[in-house]
Amino acid sequence: MMLTKTHIGRRAFIRNTSLAGGGLILGFSFLNGCKPGGTKKMAGPEMPDEWFEINGYLKIGDNGIVTIMSPNPEGGQNVKTSMPMIVADELDVDWKDVIVEQAPLNTELYTRQFIGGSQAIRHGWPGLRMAGASARQMLKEAAATQWEVPVDEVTTDAGMLYHSSSNRSMGYGDVASAAAQLTVPEEVQLKELKDFKIIGTSRKNVDASKIITGKPLFGFDTYEDGMLTAMIIHPPAFGMKLKSVDDTAARNMPGIKDIFTIKVLEDDFVRQHFDTCTFLEVVAIVGDTTWEVMNAKNAVNTSWERFETYTEERVPYGRSQYTLTIPAGLENTADHKAQMKEMASKKASVVRKDGNPEAAFRKAVKVIERTYTGPFMAHNCMEPMNFFAHVKEDSAELSGPLQKAELTEHTLAARLGLPVEKIDIQMTRLGGGYGRRSYAHWAIEAALISQKIKAPVKLIYSREDDMTGGIYRPTYQTTYRAGLDADNNLIAFHVNAGGIPESPLYANRFPAGAVDNYLAESWTINTNITIGSYRAPRSNFAACAEQSFLDEVAEAAGKDPIDFRMELLDRAKKDPVGENNDYEADRYAGVLNLVKEKSGWGNGDADLKRGVAAYYCHNSYAAQVVDMRWEGNKPIIDNVYCAIDCGIVINPDAATNLCEGGTIDGIGNALYGELTFEAGVPQKSNFDRYRMIRMSEAPKNIEVHFVENEIDPTGLGEPTYPPVFASVANALYKATGKRYYDQPFLG
Repeated sequence: MMLTKTHIGRRAFIRNTSLAGGGLILGFSFLNGCKPGGTKKMAGPEMPDEWFEINGYLKIGDNGIVTIMSPNPEGGQNVKTSMPMIVADELDVDWKDVIVEQAPLNTELYTRQFIGGSQAIRHGWPGLRMAGASARQMLKEAAATQWEVPVDEVTTDAGMLYHSSSNRSMGYGDVASAAAQLTVPEEVQLKELKDFKIIGTSRKNVDASKIITGKPLFGFDTYEDGMLTAMIIHPPAFGMKLKSVDDTAARNMPGIKDIFTIKVLEDDFVRQHFDTCTFLEVVAIVGDTTWEVMNAKNAVNTSWERFETYTEERVPYGRSQYTLTIPAGLENTADHKAQMKEMASKKASVVRKDGNPEAAFRKAVKVIERTYTGPFMAHNCMEPMNFFAHVKEDSAELSGPLQKAELTEHTLAARLGLPVEKIDIQMTRLGGGYGRRSYAHWAIEAALISQKIKAPVKLIYSREDDMTGGIYRPTYQTTYRAGLDADNNLIAFHVNAGGIPESPLYANRFPAGAVDNYLAESWTINTNITIGSYRAPRSNFAACAEQSFLDEVAEAAGKDPIDFRMELLDRAKKDPVGENNDYEADRYAGVLNLVKEKSGWGNGDADLKRGVAAYYCHNSYAAQVVDMRWEGNKPIIDNVYCAIDCGIVINPDAATNLCEGGTIDGIGNALYGELTFEAGVPQKSNFDRYRMIRMSEAPKNIEVHFVENEIDPTGLGEPTYPPVFASVANALYKATGKRYYDQPFLG
C-alpha cells in the first residue's frame, strides 16, 4: 500500500466527529500539501508533488450504512456518482451500502466546490482517496482496541472488520461510535491500484431512478410555500441600455404583484472571474404564476438607448486585476468578419518563436496557407437559467443550478450587503452547463428581486431570454502556414490566431515542439457582446483548425494523415524543440495508435470516407475517426471510433457516456452551430432557427476505447469535444471533395 500523510499539520485537517445514532460523522477538507511519507518503497504510481483542495464528508450509521456527501455540483458529468466511488473504495465498503447525497455550499467544510475545466475528478482524486482511507484506519483502530489486538492485524472487506487469527469479525457500524472518539491519523495507507474493487467498475448514476421517475432534482423543481414567480426583460441588443419603462397596463393584469427595475452589479464593483453580466439594468416582473408573469411581461412597454463606452475593473481567476473596456456600438456579424480579416493582416503579438521560421519559409519548396473561422455560439442548455431566492433582513436562502457557487457567494454577499456566513446556497442538479452556469448573474437577479419584494421568489428565464442574453462562445479566425522541403518534410510552421474578444491560440500545443522553425502569433478585438467558458474553451475551435490544416498538409506531402502526425510526434518525443511543450508525445501517439487499431485504419478502407483528428486538452488526449457517406444533400455518419487517454477510468460506463455525448455535441455544432448579429441583435432566439443536431443525425455507432494505464485521472467532460470538429471536416472532404474552412460547415 502507499503510505501518505493526511495533511501538513493535523490542525489543518478539519475534523467534525460526533455521535449521531451511534454513528461516525467524519468531515474532511484536505488542503494543499498532502504528500507521500515514510521510507517504505511505495507501491503503485507516485503521488503528485502538489495535492489539490478537496472536501466532503461521510457518515457511518450503527447499521453499517454509509452516507457519502458529494461536494461538487452535478451537471450530467456523473461526479455525484464517481467522486463517492473513490471514497467508498478506499473506505473498503460495499457500494450497495452507500447512500450519496448532494452537499450544500459550505466553504467552512469544503473547498473548490465547483465544476469547470474537467478538473473535478483530477483535483479530487488524492483527497477523496485519503478521506476514505482515513475513515477506514479509524475504524480499524477502534476494532483493534475492542479486540485488544495490534491494529496491523485488523483487515477490512466490504464494510466488515476481521481478525483472522482469532476468527472474529464485526461490521463498521459496530465500532462507528468508538471510531468517532479517535484522533484523525497523521498518515494512512492508500490501496494499490490492483486492489481497487469499486474504482474501474461500472456503477449506475445514483440519481438515475429519480431522473426517470420525475423526482425533484433540478432548479425548476424548486417550490416553497408563498413563493412568487419572476421574469426579467433585458435590452434587445448588445450595446443598448434601459431608457424608460411603461408598466401601466401590465400592473393591472391578474396575479401581478410588482414591476420594477434592478441594477445587477454596482458600477464600482470589482468583478471576479465569473462575474460577467451582460445587461446591468433589467426590468423585473413578479407575480403568482409563470403564465401570468409571461403575459404581463409581454404587456410592458420599454424603450432603450445606446450606451457609451465604459470600463469595468476585473480580477481574473488567480491573476492580477485589470481594466476591461466595453466599447459602444451595435455590432454586426459581417463587420466582425471584416475586422478579423483586417486584424490578421497586421503585425500580431509574438507568443512563441523557435528557430528562424522566416528563413525556413523562404527555402520551402511547398507552402500551404489556409484560414479558418468559427462563429459565436450559444450554450443552449436543456434547462434555461433559473434560481430560487428568499432574502430576509439578516440572511438569504438560495437554491438552483450553479457551476461556481463557491465563487458566486462572495458576489451575492457584496451586492446584498450581507456577510457570507448569512448566505445559504443549496445546489441543485444542472440541466446542462458546460460553462453557461459559471456566470451567475441570474442568481443575483433572483436575490435582488426577493430582497425588493420581501418574499421567496423563483426567477425563470425563457428560452429566448437565455439565448439572447449573452455568455457565448467567442468568434475566431486562425491562419496557418506550413513549409515543406523537397523531401516533403515539415520545416516551417506559422499560426496567426485571434478572435472577438479573445484569441484561441495555445502556442505550446502540438505541433509546437515537433518543428524546428515555428512561429505563433496572437491578436484580439474588443466587443460589447459578452462571452465566457464554452465546452473546452478555445480548444473547441483551435483543434478544428489545427487538425483540419494538418490533414491538408499531410495530403500535400503525400502522406497518410495518421502517419504524418506520428512522424511529428516521434520528433517531439526523441528530439523536442523548446522546453514549454505542454503535451506528452507518447500519450498523444498512444491515442492515435489505438484509434488506428480499433477503426481498422488503412486496412482496405479506400472506399470509406473517413476523417481523423487527435487533440490534447484538459490534461487528456483524444483521437477520433469518423466514417461518413453522402446521401442526397446531407452527410450520414455511420461510425465514430474514439480513443481516450484520461488516466485511470473511475466508472467505465459513465465515462463512455460522457465521451459519446461530447462526440455528438461536437458533430452537431461543427455542422450547424452558429449565432449571428445584426445591429447588436442576436438573429436566433429559439430552436426554430438555432439549428441543433437531430436524433436521426447522430452517428449510427460510436465506439469508445480507453488507454489502460496507472496515471492519476485527468479530464473527461471536454476532451472528446474539440477533435471531432476536425474529424468531421476531414471526413466531409473525403465525402465531397471539398475542404471546409468555416464553421458551421453546413449552416
